[in-house]
Amino acid sequence: MTSDPAGHPRGIYTLFFTEMWERFSYYGMRALLVLYMVAEVNNGGMGLTDEMAAAIYGLYTALVYMTALPGGWVGDRLLGAKGAVWWGGIIIASGHMVLGIHSTQAFFIGLILVACGSGMLKSNMSSMVGQLYPEGGARRDAGFTLFYMGINLGAFFGQLMCGYLGEEVGWRWGFSAAAVGMFLGLVQFKFTHRHVAGIGERVVHEGQNVRREWTLLLVALAVVVGLVALGVGGIIQIDAIKFAHHTAWFISGVALLYFLWAFFLAKLNGVEKKRMVVILVLFLASAMFWAGFEQVGSSFSIFAERFTIRKFGGLEVPASWIQALNPLCVIALAPLVAMLWSRLARGERSPSLTTKMSWALLMLALGFVVAGWAAYRALSMGPVWPTWLMSVVVLHTLGELFLSPVGLSAVTKLSPPRLTGQMMGIWFLGSSLGDILAGILAGGVTGDATAQMPARFMHVAVTAGISGVVLLLLARWITKLMPGIR
Repeated sequence: MTSDPAGHPRGIYTLFFTEMWERFSYYGMRALLVLYMVAEVNNGGMGLTDEMAAAIYGLYTALVYMTALPGGWVGDRLLGAKGAVWWGGIIIASGHMVLGIHSTQAFFIGLILVACGSGMLKSNMSSMVGQLYPEGGARRDAGFTLFYMGINLGAFFGQLMCGYLGEEVGWRWGFSAAAVGMFLGLVQFKFTHRHVAGIGERVVHEGQNVRREWTLLLVALAVVVGLVALGVGGIIQIDAIKFAHHTAWFISGVALLYFLWAFFLAKLNGVEKKRMVVILVLFLASAMFWAGFEQVGSSFSIFAERFTIRKFGGLEVPASWIQALNPLCVIALAPLVAMLWSRLARGERSPSLTTKMSWALLMLALGFVVAGWAAYRALSMGPVWPTWLMSVVVLHTLGELFLSPVGLSAVTKLSPPRLTGQMMGIWFLGSSLGDILAGILAGGVTGDATAQMPARFMHVAVTAGISGVVLLLLARWITKLMPGIR
């Protein structure tokens, strides 16, 4: 396998640009999603209520994480990671093209296709990156850092371009631009696939019955297609708001049953049970954090459109552009956060895992204090300057950098070896629960409930702040449950 002058295998650039274009399409479309749903029909939108749009947004983003589990299974057992990435990209591009068709039925079919394709691609792409660096160590960390930059570059430019085209030219143009982005990713993946030769190939598992597993997959797909057809045809009536609430309870129930099974039936030893307590804490903290963080695509997006000054001279800034600030901040702040951890480690003052998670929740709380005050000013005095929302996004991005990479790494270290894959699934399930809760929360602060926005935002700030403080106070005790793991 050839390498570049910096010592990276050339395959990392194949995966870098594939992921960059996929994230361009995913975040570009997501930037438009709520704004399109709440836009008036005579303006090309769907004319949905804010509460309904927020619920659909939460269900969609949660589905992306939930499909990562079966997507990983397909890559592992049937197609190989490389094949799953290719077919996942094709499904995503098809979904975006369907979204460009202006009809309610096409909209929901397109969302499901994009979510399923994202689940396949998302779960297998990282696996391929890891395979490029079999020796592990600092070189692998640098490779994942480079890969992470591709994610955020794609997200930044996708939200700018798709957001502008969707809001200023026409919604279908924004969705179609997302399809073009994924198509470009597939083209470069095919033309440079020689750089990932031998990576992501299907592994034959001992005792595997491939025909039976393909049959199970096809039956499951047939059931899903049937249910979607019944829903689109109006035979099954689905209330997105109630469905979001039921889904939140379902995910919570699944997580509860899994942790009960792990504690009492998985035959864990004493050390593993203590670590399982820490994973439970991480799950709860993650769900709470993402429930607040994901407001950037729902209630904050609506706030940007209706209650934020966006005209400067003859220029009107698209409301969706506020979302592009997050990946830009990640690119700018991630190296600084990494330097902070390194400097503290050299001075033997490195904060524990629990401390970092508590800081993330406190950053989330501080951001909602700013959001609550901005909402109060907007409702009492009229539209506010965009610097209010920009401050919220910067604070929440710092929280993301404290929580996301740290939590992901910690779960892999804390999991019993035989349960690592399942523990990663539980970690993503926490993100999925957070996304569902985000949609429910957004529906309670917009539309007819707009007057409640300042109070609800402050309630989130208080809840996150108290949780962060409690976690900080318990940090030393929780650290004792996982000796040797920071």
